[in-house]
Amino acid sequence: MKAQIQGSITDTAKQMDFDDAFRARLRDLLVWRRDVRRFRRDPLPRGMLERLIQLACLAPSVGLSQPWRFVIVDDDAPSHLAVFADPSTAQGHGLGRHTMPEMIEYSAVTAIHTIWLAARAEGIGMGWVSILDPAAVAAILDVPSDWKFIGYLCLGLPQAEDDIPDLERAGWEQRQAPSSVVIRR
Repeated sequence: MKAQIQGSITDTAKQMDFDDAFRARLRDLLVWRRDVRRFRRDPLPRGMLERLIQLACLAPSVGLSQPWRFVIVDDDAPSHLAVFADPSTAQGHGLGRHTMPEMIEYSAVTAIHTIWLAARAEGIGMGWVSILDPAAVAAILDVPSDWKFIGYLCLGLPQAEDDIPDLERAGWEQRQAPSSVVIRR
């Protein structure tokens, strides 16, 4: 069974032309994806934020619910984007949400990750600000009361490029080996 699945995966990758060079570049993209905290003052190219949102909307979502909601904050530089999950969306007809309602929020997180990778591929850095009061953000941005705040993102051209996370470089924490987070049964 495992060999059949692996063969099917390989056949699909060949059909999509995801060759070894593509996979190597994808790995490079993942390595270079950073939580950026220091940005240059240059604005993003015109329409870039909208293009990144279009790509984010290709992210997987539970029941194809597409529950993500984006609020572009124009009064800060370089660019700010608040992301919410809409638990009352009719899209997807509730599929997958009855047993795991948090899947709506997880789906919005996949959209954020998609923006992160797409931005990095464009040379744009992204920082996810996590020290915010969700209720205050929702009130300031005047969004529907049932929307769940997922994240506040800063996007812009990074001041510096590095493949080592800031916290690791500062000695705060080290990246774990993948084997340390896997259990086999």
